[in-house]
Amino acid sequence: MFIRQAHAVDAAAIARVHVDSWRTTYAGILPSDFLASLSYEEREQFWNRALSALGRKTFICVAEDDEGRVVGFASGGPEREGDPVYRGELYAIYVLEQCQRLGIGRRLAAAVVRRLVEQRIDSMLLWVLADNPSRGFYETLGARRIREKAAKVGGIEVIEVAYGWSTLRDLSNLGA
Repeated sequence: MFIRQAHAVDAAAIARVHVDSWRTTYAGILPSDFLASLSYEEREQFWNRALSALGRKTFICVAEDDEGRVVGFASGGPEREGDPVYRGELYAIYVLEQCQRLGIGRRLAAAVVRRLVEQRIDSMLLWVLADNPSRGFYETLGARRIREKAAKVGGIEVIEVAYGWSTLRDLSNLGA
């Protein structure tokens, strides 16, 4: 397994992981017609824009398997809503279902933490659907539930939960 900075040529592979992960993770949580309507092409366009708009402070990392296939990704940067405590944010982290529980998520999270620490950002949060079965992953990494908010996804009201780490020092050996 290899973790590296994403490049423009990775947009299609990231889109595939994104769509496939949503379909498996949110089955039974979000409407099935919404999940079926997710488009690789639309997500690829989204990731093309995201990859071309990366600044000095935002980043996207991918996880490749031994055959060079992208099986996961994570993105992060400065916290986007002006939180006074949590200055960094893990914007997204997804790993294909068949590759979960192999340490890939931990290594992707470690890559995000390293990039934030390089920017002198010492705390981080992320938002996750309250019904996401993978929420425990963040708890095992020491995140603490800090707040929640209502959101609309797939045409329905959902609750998003913020998890945070007030210090990234605790995550310094995460991917080791």
